[in-house]
Amino acid sequence: MTEAFDIVVVGGGINGAGIARDAAGRGLSVLLCEKNDLANATSSASTKLIHGGLRYLEYYEFRLVREALIEREVLLRSAPHIIWPLRFVLPHNKGLRPAWLIRLGLFLYDHLGGRKLLPGSKGVDLRSHEAGAPLVPELKKGFIYSDCWVQDSRLVTLNALDAHEHGAEVLTRVECVSARRQDGGWQVVLRDLHDGSTREVQARALVNAAGPWTAEFIEQRAGLNKAQSLRLVKGSHIVVRKMFEHDYPYIFQNPDGRIVFAIPYEQDFTLVGTTDVDFDGDPAAVAISEEETAYLCEAVNAYFREKVSPADVAWAYSGVRPLYDDEAENASSATRDYVLELDHGPGRAPLLSVFGGKITTFRKLSEHALVKLAEALGPLGEPWTATAPLPGGNIADADFDGYLARFRKERPWLPADLAWRYVRNYGTRAETIVAGARALSDLGEDFGDGLYAAEMTYLRKHEWARTADDILWRRSKMGLHVSDQTRQKLETWLARQDGGSPRQESA
Repeated sequence: MTEAFDIVVVGGGINGAGIARDAAGRGLSVLLCEKNDLANATSSASTKLIHGGLRYLEYYEFRLVREALIEREVLLRSAPHIIWPLRFVLPHNKGLRPAWLIRLGLFLYDHLGGRKLLPGSKGVDLRSHEAGAPLVPELKKGFIYSDCWVQDSRLVTLNALDAHEHGAEVLTRVECVSARRQDGGWQVVLRDLHDGSTREVQARALVNAAGPWTAEFIEQRAGLNKAQSLRLVKGSHIVVRKMFEHDYPYIFQNPDGRIVFAIPYEQDFTLVGTTDVDFDGDPAAVAISEEETAYLCEAVNAYFREKVSPADVAWAYSGVRPLYDDEAENASSATRDYVLELDHGPGRAPLLSVFGGKITTFRKLSEHALVKLAEALGPLGEPWTATAPLPGGNIADADFDGYLARFRKERPWLPADLAWRYVRNYGTRAETIVAGARALSDLGEDFGDGLYAAEMTYLRKHEWARTADDILWRRSKMGLHVSDQTRQKLETWLARQDGGSPRQESA
C-alpha cells in the first residue's frame, strides 16, 4: 500500500524545515524531502543575522520589523548555542542619512518589538571608542545597537532534527519528481538521487517551500497554472582576513542607499556583505561576480583605514533570495515579507506555496502556514514552538558561557578551543559526541585541524551529513580552517563508511 502522510513538505531550507517541525510537533504525520543537502541553497547563504532589519523601516515595513524584533528574542532563548547577541556599530557619514533620521530609526528599533534581553541603542564617540580605531579619521560619531548572530545552516538542520524527533520523516538528496491531485489528496513521486530508486506517497496536503524553485515546482512538478510572481535576487558575500581585533560588527551606509555589514567571522576572518542584484539564471549555479566583489571591497574601503582588494578574498558565497514580487523599482527595496498562497477548493487538495520571507521570521511563517493549512484540513493543534528549545538549546537560563564552563570542567582532557566549538555548534548535544570519552584518543580517528571521528559519526547518524561539504561548509564552517590533507582524510573516511568511493559533492 502507498504510504500516507498528513503533509508532504518539499524543500529543506529554513522555511520547509520550520514548517515540518511545527507540524510534526502538533502530532501530524510529516514527510520532508530535499533534493540536495539541508540548507544547500539560500538558507546557508545569508548574512547570518537574526535581526529586525533596521533598513526596512525606511520602506515602512513596520509589521515585518516588529515581528522580526519579537522573534529575535524568542529565537535567542530557543537556541543560545547557535544564536548570540552582537552590538553593531553604525558610523555616521555626514554625506548620507542625517543623524536625526538614524536616531529616530534606532528609537523605533528599540521599542517596536518589546525588547527585554538585549541592550538598547546609544550614541558613541568614535575618536575614543575601540570600534573607531580601524575606521578612517573623518568618522567621529556613531551609534551602537543590538541584533543577533545565527549559524544559519545549523538552524535549518536543528529544525529538521527536531521535526524528525517529533516523528517526521526527513529525506535528503531525494527529489519530488511530480505531484498530482488524486482521490481528494496528493499523489507524490519521489526519487532518490543517490541510487535512482523511486517511491510514491500520498498526502492530505502539500507544502511547496522550494525557495528559488517555488514557481518552477508549481508549474512543472505540480502541473498547475502559472505561479504568483517570484522575484529572484542574488545576494553575495566575501570573507577576508580579520580587519579589526575587537568583537563589534559594523553596518556601513553606501552612497547608493544600501547598507553593507562587516562582521567578525570564524575567529580569523571578517564577513562582508551583501549585494542585491536581480537574478534570472539557474539558482543552482549562482556565484559572485567580479562586479559584486569590487562593490563590496569599495564599500568597506570607504570606512576602514586598512584597505582590501579582490585578491584578499579568502572565500565568497552567493545565494538567491526568492522574494515576493511587489514590483519595487530595485532589488534592494523589494519586500522581505512573506506571502503564503493556499490553492484549494472542492475536489482540490490543498497546496500551500511559500513566497519570500527572511531567516529571522521563519518560526512565525511556520505558524502562519499551519493556520492556512487548517483552513483546508480542519484544526491542526495548538502552536508550541515559541517556548520550545531547539536540539541542544536546553541550556539553563540560555547561559551559554555558564554551560561551556561546566562542560569544560567535567572534561579537562578536552582542548579549550575544541570544547568551545563543540558547545557552540551542538549545545547540550555535545555530550552525545564525547559520551564515554576519557581522553582525546577516545574520540576516534584524528583527521587533523580539530576534526575527530566521533563528531563525524554524530553528524552522519543524527544530522544527515553525507559528504565533506555537508560537514565542512553546512554543519560547520571548518572549510575555512582545515588543510587539504585534512579534507582528503575526511573524504577517505566517509567513503569507507559508505563502503565505496566518495559521494559526489553537492556544493
